[in-house]
Amino acid sequence: MAKLRKKAPEKDRDTAKAPSTRPLWSRPGYLVRRLHQIHQALFLEECKAFRITPVQYGLLTALSVHPGLDQASLAAELGIDRSNVADVLARLAARGLVRRAPSERDRRVRRAYLSEEGVRLTARMQGKMQRAQERLVAPLAPAEREQLMVLLTRLIEANNQYGRALFRPS
Repeated sequence: MAKLRKKAPEKDRDTAKAPSTRPLWSRPGYLVRRLHQIHQALFLEECKAFRITPVQYGLLTALSVHPGLDQASLAAELGIDRSNVADVLARLAARGLVRRAPSERDRRVRRAYLSEEGVRLTARMQGKMQRAQERLVAPLAPAEREQLMVLLTRLIEANNQYGRALFRPS
């Protein structure tokens, strides 16, 4: 994986070019996808020693806050497909980071919990994950960071019904 540049040269930071020379930069979807790619790279760079993806860390975080969630509830919490949750759970269970147990109310439902190792890993990763988040928004002033979060939240909430998996805040 290539090292990310710390600071782009002046000429690369000029995003005020005419729309005809940068047509993709006038498309919010393109910019969101690019920003997602950048976030993935930053997260993986900061957290490479842990061999955990952002989605896996999201699942570990969800279980640290809400132990015993089932697959459907995890899918809703993370905003991803239930089948993807099953794959992520299987990988994390194979590493001994999560354990699954049948629900006491409905034996067909399996609940997920962090193992002791999962708790330790999630805690050890916290600082590195936070560093990736900070690097992502570092070019913005503190007020702009807050504004970005408000605007992103508004866009997600207003368009939630179009997602492959509906996000249902807890």
